[in-house]
Parts: sequence; C-alpha cells; structure tokens
Amino acid sequence: QVQLVESGGGLVQAGGSLRLSCAASGLPFNRYYAAWFRQAPGKEREFVAVIGSGGGSATYADSVKGRWTISRDNAKNTAYLQMNSLKPEDTAVYYCAADPRPYGSRALYNYWGQGTQVTVSS
Repeated sequence: QVQLVESGGGLVQAGGSLRLSCAASGLPFNRYYAAWFRQAPGKEREFVAVIGSGGGSATYADSVKGRWTISRDNAKNTAYLQMNSLKPEDTAVYYCAADPRPYGSRALYNYWGQGTQVTVSS
C-alpha cells in the first residue's frame, strides 16, 4: 500500500520559514519523481516544485523560485520543501506527489498525500 504523508505545516508570520516533509512508503521512492503542489481556497491546485529521482535536478514555479528549495533523502524515503520568506499569498494546503514518470508541473502524478495546511499571516 502506497502512502505519502506530509507534515510540517502550520501558522507562520510573513517573512518566516517552514519546512515541509513528505514521507513515502510502499514504493521504490528512489525511482520516483517527487513534487509539491498547493491549493488555496477557491483556486485550482498549482505546481510548486519537482525533484528528480536522484535529487540532481529541480524545477520551481516562478512564484517560489529563489525563496524555496525542494530536496530529498532517498535513504529516508522522504522529500522536503524548505520555504523561506513566506508571504500571505503562500497560504494553501500543500500536497506532495510521486510518480516514476516525468510529469513535471502537470498534476498527473499517480500518488498523492493528504495535504498539510500552511497559513501565513500578514
């Protein structure tokens, strides 16, 4: 049974930082792309970042580029999203996703977590 479990969300002031984690089980995580998406109330789910299976390549949405970093530790079957310089518009539910295929920014990943809430106060 495949599971992706996000953690690390919470309430933070603008300008602050959070680190999200995505713990994977039931799949060969080191062969999967790992991505983060987010969905704000009343908006569509949007791409945030993706990292290759080996961790050597990463792509970011323009809205987070330079502020956030995606990484992974395949020994721990975990992907991370370090979020710095948070803004109120970053408030959303954050989801991790995984798939062996290179879907990039498209929300076609086969496996999804349940999401973790990030709220940034002004």
